[in-house]
Amino acid sequence: MDSVSINELSFLPPYIIPFLIFFARIIDVSMGTIRIILVSRGNRALATLLAFGEILIWLIAISQIMSNLTSWENFIAYAAGFATGTYVGMSIERRLAIGKLMVRIIIPREAADLIVYLIAQNYRLTYIEAEGALGPKTVIFTIVRKNHLKDLLKKVKEYSPEAFYTVEDVRMARDPELDQAHYFSRHHLLHPFQWFRKGK
Repeated sequence: MDSVSINELSFLPPYIIPFLIFFARIIDVSMGTIRIILVSRGNRALATLLAFGEILIWLIAISQIMSNLTSWENFIAYAAGFATGTYVGMSIERRLAIGKLMVRIIIPREAADLIVYLIAQNYRLTYIEAEGALGPKTVIFTIVRKNHLKDLLKKVKEYSPEAFYTVEDVRMARDPELDQAHYFSRHHLLHPFQWFRKGK
């Protein structure tokens, strides 16, 4: 029995195919952009799931290109979808605010009030008194989630409009106190099953 191609099964008008390729590329490239970000953050499970969906959609789109090599509309749709998908993926990542950031803040004066305020707002920070070319400085280091960055910088600018700050991506951050709390919480949850452990 002869095999049937995708085009022979297709009931869609030819002019619809470029639009489908365009939107398929937007979806798979957006997924690819987010997947790369997740890989850099070490989120293996979700990155793997996105990789599966990304390549599946890509194969569907490229199969239409390869079966319609004389259609310039499909090539334009493919390229336009790739470009648009890159923009959409970056916009989604910005909205999701995935990951953590290390913020370094340099205040050109004593900043005790700001430090007290940030601690009261549950920011975990380290600060040092430093000396710069133009006099004493206060340097504050803190790690925040991306979705908290805007609020932090707003408070810093209100306190010291002349403050200098830098923001860097953090792939991994470890807090021994939080790790210990997580361990005891997990140990407590598993306590009823401890007698199943080897040697018990």
